[in-house]
Amino acid sequence: MSAFDKDVGLADFEQEVMQASFRQPVVVDFWAPWCGPCKTLKPILEKLAAEYGGKFVLAKVNADENQELSAQFGVRGIPAVKAVVNGKLVDEFSGALPESAVREWLDRLVPSPAEELRRQAQVKRGAGDDAGALQLLAQASQLDPNNEWVRVDAAEIMFAKGELEEARRLLASIRDDDVAKDARTMQLLAQIKVAEMSAGGENESTLAAAVEADANNLDARLKLANLMIASGRYEEGMDQLLEIVRRDRGFQDDIGRKTLLEVFSLLGGQGELVSRYRRLLASALN
Repeated sequence: MSAFDKDVGLADFEQEVMQASFRQPVVVDFWAPWCGPCKTLKPILEKLAAEYGGKFVLAKVNADENQELSAQFGVRGIPAVKAVVNGKLVDEFSGALPESAVREWLDRLVPSPAEELRRQAQVKRGAGDDAGALQLLAQASQLDPNNEWVRVDAAEIMFAKGELEEARRLLASIRDDDVAKDARTMQLLAQIKVAEMSAGGENESTLAAAVEADANNLDARLKLANLMIASGRYEEGMDQLLEIVRRDRGFQDDIGRKTLLEVFSLLGGQGELVSRYRRLLASALN
């Protein structure tokens, strides 16, 4: 047992958990001596409480001896882990998770130093201090080079400043699929494409006229699709992409199909609209 974990019962729960949660997050572990999975999870929580050095407090509650607390927190099986912040239950999990999963859960609860800098950067940007926000994001990136959301934040700022090449470079450096395929990232990339086309003198009317004049002008059709998608006109944009697939699968290394898949991800990968266009894509491929 370290200074950052303690046994808690009904008598001191209010002070050690509810009141303490206004100073730092409190992680409550409901366990019992007879529970096998509890014997696996409890040492992991104790180890991480010591490792995190006070960023959270671990409160261990014997569920058998504190059935009133168990009922109050809706414990139906153990181990059950609850996170309390500012007097409120904010997150929970049940069962014996591996250490990596527990650590990931804690990191969402207890922001890392890099995440703290990201939050400060958001405040700076909200106040109009883009330079200060970028400086904080640079520090966050040095602390945690694997936090690729830092790059997305920086890319948004660079895009707003009109520095399209740098914004694109930042997004191109992202390797985590979850970040790269997130709707926020993909929408930003689409906006960059539109801005680049606008800078090159291309707009929707000229591109639509080019497609009208030559239905096989797939370059113009692709650019038109990107403009439509970036403006939220997904169906119109996907119609253009389907036409590219139908006319030439080999165009720019099958970019019509690949861009459609990106749009499906942008739209969350499910829903009636995505399902309908998945069927249309499958039909176009056959």
